[in-house]
Amino acid sequence: MHNKNMRANFASLRALLLAVAVGAVPARAADAPPPNIIHIIVDDLGWNDVGFHGSEIRTPAIDRLAGESVVLDRFYVAPICSPTRAGVLTGRYPFRFGIWGGVVSPLERHGMPPAEQTAPELLAAAGYQHRALLGKWHLGLASTMFHPLRHGFTQFYGHYNGAIDYFRRERFGQLDWHRDYDSAQEDGYSTDLLGAAAAEFIDARAGESPFYLVVAFNAPHSPLQATRAALDRSGFDPAGPRAPNKDRGVAQREHAPNYGRGGKGNTIRQTYAAMVSTLDDNVDRILQAVERNGVADNTLVILHSDNGGIPAHGGSNKPLRGTKFTTWEGGVRVVAMLRWPAQLEGGSKYESVAGYIDVLPTLLAAAGQELPANLDGINLLPYLTGQQPPPDRAILLGDDAVVSDRWKLKGGEAFDLQSDPHETAPAADPPAEAIAQLQTRLDEFATLSGPKTASRLPLPENWPPREWKLPEEPQTPAASSGGNGR
Repeated sequence: MHNKNMRANFASLRALLLAVAVGAVPARAADAPPPNIIHIIVDDLGWNDVGFHGSEIRTPAIDRLAGESVVLDRFYVAPICSPTRAGVLTGRYPFRFGIWGGVVSPLERHGMPPAEQTAPELLAAAGYQHRALLGKWHLGLASTMFHPLRHGFTQFYGHYNGAIDYFRRERFGQLDWHRDYDSAQEDGYSTDLLGAAAAEFIDARAGESPFYLVVAFNAPHSPLQATRAALDRSGFDPAGPRAPNKDRGVAQREHAPNYGRGGKGNTIRQTYAAMVSTLDDNVDRILQAVERNGVADNTLVILHSDNGGIPAHGGSNKPLRGTKFTTWEGGVRVVAMLRWPAQLEGGSKYESVAGYIDVLPTLLAAAGQELPANLDGINLLPYLTGQQPPPDRAILLGDDAVVSDRWKLKGGEAFDLQSDPHETAPAADPPAEAIAQLQTRLDEFATLSGPKTASRLPLPENWPPREWKLPEEPQTPAASSGGNGR
């Protein structure tokens, strides 16, 4: 009997390890409770804009989180906002369903297709009753068919558009600040409001069923606006010059003369630094809420930027080449980290390629959920825990670039990131077989790329609508499952 039990246990262990290796289940004990999940997305944060990368900008909370995390040193995203957000929520390349080549702007009619399965919908099946999105959506606003509550979230507090005014919370002169479907008239600075809302959510939900919280800060994206307290910490001289309003053209185009005004430091970089400082304050606020509720050990926290920084708006990607909007490293390789004390050893660095499409499968695996078969991303947990060696893989960065652990093919030129991580010059004699494999991978972009999914409702004659009240799209039975509103 003893030997029989040993053989059964060995067989079970072998099956578990095999499942882990292919990403079907997480690298955690089968009887361990699923973790709370906090996913923090920051906006346009440059590679060189955090203290642990050597920046002059002080980010003690993010630095501490990095020290307690597995730092994802080769974490890749899309070169612009909306595609990254679509990819992290679906685990699929966003060009498959038309979110590519730009953001889902206030004048676009497409958005997250209702047919796409999202992280909150899939986590609902794992017992995550409370699934909140706080902050920036940017995945469709032509009708309510693209609303976060139609895509599995049970709570929404934030803005539909990108680049809202930090004090007025407006785009096109209309208030873009909402609780669920209703506009919210509030005073305050948007980064602080989101941090406070996140802490309040954690205080209310800790100890219940596991929760899923996405905090999508709009900081430090333009318009460049900081609080006076943050500016003072950054060396502001009230008698000195003021940074120019880099968004004056946007204000003129949108007929919103007050857009982006106020909150300027002496220089663009100083203003940007103050915005990052306030962002860091609110990351700290979130971490403190986790700790005071006694749930830090089994709370998975992932933080990353949606793309690289923009030097003209104060961001710095040094020493990486390139900026947001490009597939050079500075545009698509971003600050990223994952902390889960119950399962992962902090203070380490994962140096193989990973990316935004890996977020959903990793979170599902942590929750004990089987992974859908149509994902482009993989479950990273077996590699982050050291149970398996990193896989040999390549990640598509767009129609012009693909990257693996060593090689990057961009615009027909090969770069050896092992010897030249800053892409200073193409490799003189790259191995033909490795480059051919990358080219074959890159050629897949054309076969995977799909059309935009447009709203079936015409835009109203007066656009934008007052207080960004979205045109109503009737819900279908298929669109009403998986949470409040979907």
